[in-house]
Amino acid sequence: MASYSVFVTSSARKELAEVPSRDRERIVARIGALADDPRPPGCEKLSLQEKYRVRQGDYRIVYTIKDAEVTVCVVKIGHRRDVYRRR
Repeated sequence: MASYSVFVTSSARKELAEVPSRDRERIVARIGALADDPRPPGCEKLSLQEKYRVRQGDYRIVYTIKDAEVTVCVVKIGHRRDVYRRR
């Protein structure tokens, strides 16, 4: 399996900066692991969207996968109570 390139949007970077440092380290490690396996055990495809999510403690990482381009793009990082809300 090819290694995927992982990109994080600027809005997701801002959301990550607001996460407590202890949780942030685990989230960054989880994002890095998406390069090797973009569909790890426990990931779920969001209904009616071409996005996936993985859990890391109380936080969720929402991302898209482009298999043709071999890329993963993290679009949202947030607490489980807030991450799915539309603004």
